[in-house]
Amino acid sequence: MDLLQNLALGFSVAFTVQNLLYALGGAILGTLIGVLPGLGPVATIAMLLPSIYALDATPALIMLAGIYYGAQYGGSTTAILINVPGESSSVVTAIDGYAMARQGRAGAALAAAGLGSFFAGCVGTIVIAAFAPPLTELAFKFGPAEYFSLMVLGLVGAVVLASGSLIKAIAMIVLGLLMGQINTDVISGVPRYSFDIPELTDGIGFVVIAMGVFGFGEIVANLGRPAEHREVFTKDVKGLWPTRKDFQQAWPAVLRGTALGSILGVLPGGGALLSSFAAYTLEKKIAGPGGQFGKGDIRGVAGPESANNAGAQTSFIPMLTLGIPPNAVMALMVGAMTIKGIQPGPQVMTSNPQLFWGLIASMWIGNLMLVVLNLPLIGIWIKLLTVPYRFLFPAIVTFCCIGTYTLNNNNFDVFMTAIFCVVGYAFYKLGCEPAPLLLGFILGPMMEENLRRALLLSRGDWSTFATKPLSAGLLLAATLLIVIVMLPSIKAKREQAFQDDA
Repeated sequence: MDLLQNLALGFSVAFTVQNLLYALGGAILGTLIGVLPGLGPVATIAMLLPSIYALDATPALIMLAGIYYGAQYGGSTTAILINVPGESSSVVTAIDGYAMARQGRAGAALAAAGLGSFFAGCVGTIVIAAFAPPLTELAFKFGPAEYFSLMVLGLVGAVVLASGSLIKAIAMIVLGLLMGQINTDVISGVPRYSFDIPELTDGIGFVVIAMGVFGFGEIVANLGRPAEHREVFTKDVKGLWPTRKDFQQAWPAVLRGTALGSILGVLPGGGALLSSFAAYTLEKKIAGPGGQFGKGDIRGVAGPESANNAGAQTSFIPMLTLGIPPNAVMALMVGAMTIKGIQPGPQVMTSNPQLFWGLIASMWIGNLMLVVLNLPLIGIWIKLLTVPYRFLFPAIVTFCCIGTYTLNNNNFDVFMTAIFCVVGYAFYKLGCEPAPLLLGFILGPMMEENLRRALLLSRGDWSTFATKPLSAGLLLAATLLIVIVMLPSIKAKREQAFQDDA
């Protein structure tokens, strides 16, 4: 009964004209920055923080939240159409979504992503409303040792997920981990591997690597093919709506992705990123050797897109109830709450019920707005595919350069993107999949931080990872995954499943 009363309060707040307008504005802006390569919710929310001084706390947070989950919708659009994942959580969507676009099925991929995202967003909102208190207790049980073990499991999952050679996949993850070490030491504050270049003291930007390796690398690879083989953007697009077979394949993937994302989104360090990777791994395992993963399987779009939206929604739980931001966007949301004089933490639910429940109700309304906005726009995004490639690739390069420049208003990021363009093309020629590199790069610094914290708390005792039940269970799962993948029969089936047509 309390839940119904709280939701009634939330909807009474969310349905005011002012809050509806801010939810709509956030959803539209979020979709736009998700669609535009190089622009993401972190940069946009950071730029908009000064503007919220003039707003009340509730409409300000409703707008910022709309930008965040709107970007999850928009990020899938560029991943599917031009193989440029603007958000880290869209990396795996690009694998099968882009393959579907090449086959002229971009409309079906975009519709599956949009509908899956809407369903997952609604479920994620219900999870926040109903399960915030018990789920935060689960997050309380995760200390540094458990976080480290969770990330080890995530990296092992990325090896299983990668197509082609296991050795290449491991090498890509190790390279990503090493690149993640280029930053300032968390404990001592000393720059590492920056070679006295000031811009490297804060590390290499995720967007720089994603744009260079995925965006520019794909463009160079496309330009290296004969004109008649550049079918991606000139082929007639058919099927702007998923077929009955697509729906039959996609809906179980949407349910699984939503469940997985709802759980992983609560854990700091998890959220949309780990949710999408885990969902893709799960779908690939369920499909087995007979699946078409990597070649345009709709489950490879529906599962991860549902998972990252569910993860994006439930990542609000630790931020709203514990004051712990699980990702960069939530850290900015904590900053926004602080600007408005609200202390994030367990007291928000009791001292600011209108804000707490109004924000939750606005998420459901925002997700409805997004699906109404995005599905009719599929035809517009599809028009991109009819543009001759000689006109399209300069536009993509320009948008990518603008996006990377606006990260820090610095030419250095553009030059770094160009360097990673060469690296991405080398990966393409060598047959290395770059997705594990990105996961290693993102998780590397967090793994190191939690490893060092765990060892400091245990006074250097490495057995702390094995003596804590949750940590030991996660490490055991990672070990079992490695053993299973290395079994000769499984290895042979895996190689057969990932065999490239080329």
